[in-house]
Formats: sequence, C-alpha cells, structure tokens
Amino acid sequence: MRAVAVAFTLALSPCCALAQLGNPAGLAPDTRMKKPGVPAPNQTNYQDRLFARLVTAGGMAEVELGRLAAGRTNHDGVRQFAKRMVDDHGKANEQLRSMADKSKIPLPDELDPDHQKIRADLEKQDGAAFDLAYLAAQVLDHQKTAQLLAWEIGSGEDPELQHFASDNLPKVLEHLDMARTLHAELAGQASLAADAPKSK
Repeated sequence: MRAVAVAFTLALSPCCALAQLGNPAGLAPDTRMKKPGVPAPNQTNYQDRLFARLVTAGGMAEVELGRLAAGRTNHDGVRQFAKRMVDDHGKANEQLRSMADKSKIPLPDELDPDHQKIRADLEKQDGAAFDLAYLAAQVLDHQKTAQLLAWEIGSGEDPELQHFASDNLPKVLEHLDMARTLHAELAGQASLAADAPKSK
C-alpha cells in the first residue's frame, strides 16, 4: 500500500520525476556518452533491462488473462475491465517492444511460470469464483506494475523508457483502482448471497 502511495505521488509530480530522467548515478560501466554526464541515445543500465523484461512479462499476462476473462465471465463490469486490459496493455506492449528493439533489450515472448500458474488456476474456476480470482490477480499484478514503473522513473538510464514509465503509471493506478472496486463489489455480493437464508 505504501509503495502504491509513493507511485501515486510520483504520478502527480511529473516535474520531480522528469528531473531524474537519464539518471547518471545509475549508469552501466559500458555506457557511451553523448557528452559528460549525458548518455548517448538508447543506452540502458541494468535497471532498464530488468524493468523492460518484467513489465513485458506482466503486460503479456494482462492481455492473455484479459482475453480469457472476457470470454469466461458473465459479469458486464468484469468483461469491460478485461477488454480494457487487452486494449491498454496491448498498446503499451507494442510501444515497449519498439523501444526495447532500439536498445537491443531481449524480451520474453511467452508467459512466465507465475502467470502460467495463474492462468491454469483460473481455467479451473467459473462463475463468481472465476471473477473474484481474476480480479484478485489483477489487483496484485497492478500493484507490482506500479512499483516497477516508479522504480524505473527513479533508477533507469534510458530517458525513453523512463518516459514510458511516467506516461503509463497513471493508467496502471487507474486499472488498480478499477480492479479493487470491482473485486470489493463482487466480494460483497458473494457474501450477501452466502448469508441469505436458503429457500426450501
């Protein structure tokens, strides 16, 4: 929760975030310089490369799990949310892949083991149980992504990747809020249904 609050503060303070773009303190030893203290274009440090790989893994999962949810749910709100995840993360994935190609950062092209397990677990669920499990996974993934974006803003070297992080942080925080709200709504409905007297 504290990390998300920090990320939210960064999103509301673009001047502070932009002041750190380029991050000369985090330069990799083999960084080529445009001029002293200013990396040449498409230079990356260890944080940039790790960030690109982790965010790509999460973005691919958002699209794949969103497609699964859009086809499995019976809840209009969950379906709309899932479609939004496919659209928003699909666009972000293409943008990030283009940047990574220019900087020669290798990216994953299949789901990582954690997201493969999430997908396998979701495929065993249906109805309200599926919706709740999907949304719970979305809350956790968007918390992680918000932390990653904030980390890249402060620790990356490549200004283009840092701009990507700064531009996408507000969207990810919006997704997180949507997932939390939907999850709370459905959990409340499930609780009321469980407490309702059984008709004979």
